[in-house]
Amino acid sequence: MPTIDHFEPGTPSWVDLASPELASSVTFYTSLFGWEAHGQGPEGGGYTMFELDGLPVAGATPMFMEGQPPAWTTYVSVDDADETIAKVEKAGGFVFVEPMDVLDVGRTAVFADPTGAAIAVWQPKLHKGAGVVNEPNSLCWNELSTRDTKAAGAFYREVFGWVPDTAPMGDTEYTQWMLDGNSIGGMMTMSAEVPAEVPAYWLVYFAVADCDSTVDAATTLGATVTVPAMEIEPGRMPILSDPQRTLFGVIAINTA
Repeated sequence: MPTIDHFEPGTPSWVDLASPELASSVTFYTSLFGWEAHGQGPEGGGYTMFELDGLPVAGATPMFMEGQPPAWTTYVSVDDADETIAKVEKAGGFVFVEPMDVLDVGRTAVFADPTGAAIAVWQPKLHKGAGVVNEPNSLCWNELSTRDTKAAGAFYREVFGWVPDTAPMGDTEYTQWMLDGNSIGGMMTMSAEVPAEVPAYWLVYFAVADCDSTVDAATTLGATVTVPAMEIEPGRMPILSDPQRTLFGVIAINTA
């Protein structure tokens, strides 16, 4: 299994789950993906680190903010969290959590883009991010759903240097975020069927070896299927809602 010890600035490098029922969420995801959970103790604020074969793959935390919905948060690796947040504010974003040190493992901040989607930055110190990606049961994709792709495109270009590359996809369009010629994430327009009170959001996808068996296992563990499994060019994917109603996607990536 290839291991990772560095992410280029501007690349999504980590994800974690804010859960109203942390113990139940830990049980769900360890059972589904075969992760091992390691609590970080009182000094870690109740944070749990998920590992796969001894490598960090994701985290989970209790919810601390008033009115905070359960959600997976995407973290983008940066050289300087403070400098990046200054760009966020200049570009019209809203800062939820100002830059702060997380022990000696890194520095982080949380903000929303001008279309309302929450995302975070990670300035690595001891913790570089995920130790494995794009392998079964690890992070493989981060995708923005928004009602204003034009505003989002301008914002992320200014903050992270991402270049939107948009192409037709069926009766709609899909955008890949490009950084130095590499595809590092995606964006799509939210369906008109999504209730107006649902804000824009970043969705996290995990690679799996077999899509349908993963869906069966997830539903047995209490998840529900939000978008049924479908075939797309990269592979077969559904969108699921865990027992705490947190959305996430899985995809069995085509290897041919």
